[in-house]
Amino acid sequence: MLYMLTVPTLILDVEKCKSNIAAMAENARRNNVLFRPHFKTHQSHEIGRWFREVGVTCITVSSLEMANHFAKDKWGDITVAFPVNILEIDKINTLASSISLNLLVESQKTIGQLSKTLTSPIGVFIKIDIGYHRTGVNPESTELISQILDEIDNSKLIKFRGFLGHAGHSYSARGIDEISAIHTGSIQIITGVKEHFTDRHPELIVSVGDTPTCSTMQDFGSVDEIRPGNFVFYDLSQVAIGSCTQEQISVAVACPVVSIHKDRSEIIIYGGGVHFSKERLEHPVYGGIYGQAVEGRSAGWGNIIAGVYVSKLSQEHGTISAPSAYIEAIQVGDLVKILPVHSCMTANLLKKYVTTEGELLK
Repeated sequence: MLYMLTVPTLILDVEKCKSNIAAMAENARRNNVLFRPHFKTHQSHEIGRWFREVGVTCITVSSLEMANHFAKDKWGDITVAFPVNILEIDKINTLASSISLNLLVESQKTIGQLSKTLTSPIGVFIKIDIGYHRTGVNPESTELISQILDEIDNSKLIKFRGFLGHAGHSYSARGIDEISAIHTGSIQIITGVKEHFTDRHPELIVSVGDTPTCSTMQDFGSVDEIRPGNFVFYDLSQVAIGSCTQEQISVAVACPVVSIHKDRSEIIIYGGGVHFSKERLEHPVYGGIYGQAVEGRSAGWGNIIAGVYVSKLSQEHGTISAPSAYIEAIQVGDLVKILPVHSCMTANLLKKYVTTEGELLK
């Protein structure tokens, strides 16, 4: 049970998690789009199986290693939503020989390298920059896209799947209006590219996906597929964006109290950057925070406690700033439960989960 925890541990509320999964699956059905969830957030076989319960048959990951991890649990249709690293061609060939594997490309050079070294068929999406400006072809560069398509069409083992985009700039939004503006703009960009090339490839699909837009928007235009990932857990960043409520966050980190400094109004916990990551959220009252404490319960957690937040992180240490009344009630050896700023990063670092019922999941 929770009182037996001795080190920083990610606590999972299974009911909330499954509810988040069901809600996103229903949103995809309602909008008549394929649901290909991103599994980089949880990276768990057991949690992955919960998606099968709502009819999911294909998934997204962010690395070939992750694709192999889920292929071992019988996921046979996987998109690696990260540009091809040709140095991993042996891994690509091994995976492509046993599953339906889709990769991301944005240059003729990559297609040429793949064509020379592939031993099994793959699908490819051309990555389009739909506003995030991280990776992807400029949507106005239709001549370049045509040249990439020429390379694909001349390859015997590469099949063109369509265009893929990620509106990662939605993470800078604050409120539904800003999310909606980003969503509308990004959909217009990628569907415009689709319309330009549909005559050449009538079967092409458009794939988009980010948690803020997929959680809140109801019109996906001519998009065919969505790939959100963070929604399975949500976090404080998503609450700040407007993607969810605090009550929908399905993970919290239980951290032991190791020291108390009443003179500084600070509590030191065993829980640092190697557990939470050092991703920070700008809070309107407290400034930069790395997490917020919640009311403790024997199973699960309650509401956010006003004024109690993680203010500093080093490698193993975390510093909680708190009012005197809270500090007076805390003892060394207690567990403090903290909602993370970015659950994807925290889950990746902590690797495993303990449910609110005390069950270990990996």
